[in-house]
Amino acid sequence: MKQRLDSNDSVVQQNNAELYPAPQNISAFSTDAVARPIVETAVVLLTIFDAKLQALLIQLDTESAGLWAIPSAYVSANHGVEETARRQLEHMTGQRNIYLEQLYTFGDIQQDPRGRVVSVVYFALGNESSLDMQAVKSLAGAQWWPVISLPSMAYNHDSILRYTLKRMQGKLEYTTIGFHLVSEEFTLRELQNAYEAILNRELDKRNFRKKIFSIHSLDETSDVKMEGPHRPARLYRRKTSAETL
Repeated sequence: MKQRLDSNDSVVQQNNAELYPAPQNISAFSTDAVARPIVETAVVLLTIFDAKLQALLIQLDTESAGLWAIPSAYVSANHGVEETARRQLEHMTGQRNIYLEQLYTFGDIQQDPRGRVVSVVYFALGNESSLDMQAVKSLAGAQWWPVISLPSMAYNHDSILRYTLKRMQGKLEYTTIGFHLVSEEFTLRELQNAYEAILNRELDKRNFRKKIFSIHSLDETSDVKMEGPHRPARLYRRKTSAETL
């Protein structure tokens, strides 16, 4: 079905024969004409260790045995989409206070060989203080994988992970998303490590710190943390009034 945008950015359907406006009475539609897909939530859980951005993946043991996939859950008749994603994240991590954001809805007809599936994808960001690693390790077939070095993926999940990384890289420029990958109190080196892991490249220390202080509000604490053989590094935290994107 072809679409174009008019001057008001509203979608104008060029082939009305393929358009099915939602009626007041859903039963007025033939089930042969309107798809009734399975709706699932997929949660891309990301963290940083070994200086790399890592995603939690599940190895499949069904018809796609040996391939890896983003953890997903079907949306039941009794739960909303976001509620399902949050319940799924809690099951994965044992925690409720982890950053979760809706990423995109993937609904290509042939994206899943199991049938007509619409995937509402979220990404979640955790760090060593917010993730219960024991709960994560208890997931059957679960393993952390570097986002830049993925195993053989099932369905369209490699595309989803590439899109997730691209979105995160873009959001670094105007949100505080990188702060969700470090602890509440962090050194500037730890924050730079998080940015470098997302961007997959080294950043100049002086320029990074200048930019961080120019666009984010940070409080310097009285605490320090040892980082290697050098003198202790000062710990910082985001000011409570800072944006929470």
